[in-house]
Amino acid sequence: MALRLRYLCGTFLMRKSCTKMGQVFGCIQVDQSTVAIKESFGKFDDVLDPGCHFLPWCLGSRVAGYLSLRVQQLDIRCETKTKDNVFVTVVASIQYKAMSDKAVDAFYKLSNKKEQIQSYVFDVIRASVPKLNLDDVFEQKNDIAKSVEDELEKAMSTYGYKIVQTLIVDIEPDVHVKRAMNEINAAARMRVAANEKAEAEKILQIKRAEGDAESKYLAGLGMARQRQAIVDGLRDSVLAFSGNVPGTTAKDVLDMILVTQYFDTMKEIGAHSKSSAVFIPHGPGAVNDIASQVRDGFLQAKTTP
Repeated sequence: MALRLRYLCGTFLMRKSCTKMGQVFGCIQVDQSTVAIKESFGKFDDVLDPGCHFLPWCLGSRVAGYLSLRVQQLDIRCETKTKDNVFVTVVASIQYKAMSDKAVDAFYKLSNKKEQIQSYVFDVIRASVPKLNLDDVFEQKNDIAKSVEDELEKAMSTYGYKIVQTLIVDIEPDVHVKRAMNEINAAARMRVAANEKAEAEKILQIKRAEGDAESKYLAGLGMARQRQAIVDGLRDSVLAFSGNVPGTTAKDVLDMILVTQYFDTMKEIGAHSKSSAVFIPHGPGAVNDIASQVRDGFLQAKTTP
C-alpha cells in the first residue's frame, strides 16, 4: 500500500512538473472532450482542440480557459400553483452540452449558464402548470417537459449550448394534499369493496332462496307421492279384503284399518317408559262428551261422603 501511494504521488509530481515545463517551453495539453480558448494579448485568437499545442507565451499568447464538451446535468426544483389552487414542487432535470462549433459563444457570452437555464425553466413551468389541474399535471408532464425543452433550445442555442434532453422527474404536492388524495383513493376503493361485498351477499341470498324453494318443492313432491302411495295401498287393501271376504263393504274395511292403526299407535306410545302423551277426543262432536264427563265427575265428587 505504501509503495502504491509513493508511485501515485511520484506520477502526479512528474505530470505536474512536465506541465510546468511544457508551459515554460510554450506547450500545452488539451484533454479529450475539452477545448481551450486561446487569446493573444487579451483578445480571442483561436479554439484549441484536444491534443498538444504550441503556445508562445513570450508573444502574448495564453489560454483564457477550458470548455468541457461533455453532457452536463442540472436538476432544478420549481414551486408553483395549479389551476385548482394546489401548490406543487416540480423537479426538472436538464441535460445540456456546449457545441464545439460555437465554443466562443459558450465561453464568452454567459457568465453563469446554470442560473440562465434555471431562469428559463422557472418561466416556462410557472406559465404552464397554473393552466392545469393537479391530476392533469401528472398526466401531461411530458408536454410540460417538451415546452421547457423547446424554450431552452431556442434560447440557449444563441449562447452556444445544446439542450440534449429535458425531463420532469418528479411532481411533489404538499404533504397534506398528498394525504388527502390517498384518503380519497382509499375511500373510493372501500366503496367499491362494499358494493362488491353487497353483491356477493345478494347472490348468496338468492342462491339460498332458490335452494330453499327447490327443497320445498321436492319435499312437497315427495309428500304428494307418499300420500298417493298411501291411497293406492288403501285401495288395493280394500279391494283385496272385499274380494276375499264376501259381504263386506269398503267402509267396514276402512274402519278396521283405522282401528288397527290406532292400536299400533297406542302400542308404540306405550313402548316408551317415559311417555306422557294423553289422548282425548277432539272435534265438534267430542266437545259435548268431554263436558258431560267433567260435569259427571263433579257431581259424583259432591255426592261422595
